[in-house]
Amino acid sequence: MHLQQNISLLPYNTFGIDVQAAYFTELKDINDLEAITELPYEKHILGGGSNILLTQPIKGLVIHNQLKGITVEKEDDNHVWLRVQAGEVWHELVLYAVNTGLGGIENLALIPGTVGASPMQNIGAYGVEAKDTIESVTFWYWNEKRLLTYNNRECEFGYRASIFKEGLKDKVFITSVVYKLSKQPRYNTSYGAIEQELEEMGVKEPSVKAIAYAVMNIRMSKLPDPKVIGNAGSFFKNPTIARTEYEILLEKYPSLPSYKVSDNLVKIPAGWLIEQCGWKGYKIDDMGVHAKQALVLVNYGKAHGKEIWQLSGEILRSVKERFGIELEREVQVW
Repeated sequence: MHLQQNISLLPYNTFGIDVQAAYFTELKDINDLEAITELPYEKHILGGGSNILLTQPIKGLVIHNQLKGITVEKEDDNHVWLRVQAGEVWHELVLYAVNTGLGGIENLALIPGTVGASPMQNIGAYGVEAKDTIESVTFWYWNEKRLLTYNNRECEFGYRASIFKEGLKDKVFITSVVYKLSKQPRYNTSYGAIEQELEEMGVKEPSVKAIAYAVMNIRMSKLPDPKVIGNAGSFFKNPTIARTEYEILLEKYPSLPSYKVSDNLVKIPAGWLIEQCGWKGYKIDDMGVHAKQALVLVNYGKAHGKEIWQLSGEILRSVKERFGIELEREVQVW
């Protein structure tokens, strides 16, 4: 274990915010967790840095998860179980799966971040969520100083949520995840513009690889590259409201888009709500709302995290005032 002091986190977050960590270490060997546990600092886990907004210097220890490796845990005629170390880049795992013909996560192509974030955030896109393929999650429990494994049910997955983001938040360090992927995949092309994109690509028979590349094309056309413009992807969650509330809103806003969650619940695209409030393309100083996707807040240069946080608050208030809907931030704030 190599412990560093007063390290800039600018290279470690996709928003491009420059704050310092009092202490910093890269975890490449799981055996170092015992020694790290004994350090008398508040601990912060950093993966790809693609879902955080840094608003102040970090007084404690930032642990950059660099645990690597993909191994076949077991397989049968229909499935392969992959154990993936939490520091692996998520998109690299998707490419590994589609290149070997394994289905289940192709709709999640090009989502930024590391594997460790997939169960914590229950990442999702285009009708698929990480929970659909996660078999189990192994993690280091700081207080008990030991590794534990939870099955899918014990992870308490919800919409962009899990026990790791709520009940066990800041109490554990995810080390690896086992995914159950299919040798005979069922394709999900009904969500978003996937079918249209496949048609434009000239694909007549869908495959996991074709769907993954269709999703990549769609995402690249709508979302800014954090290497060019600082951002953390979708800043807000899509809200779920009661069907009765939705029907009232629909009378006032006939073009209001929605997705059925259940007989009594409806999901509304947060980006549409934000766009209707006039925020899409908004820019002030070095920050703003992306011109092509209102869900994405951006750092055009040297914006401070606190400024971006304040902007997000103004957006929340405007949506609440106009639609009566309370949006939630998806990005984690440090």
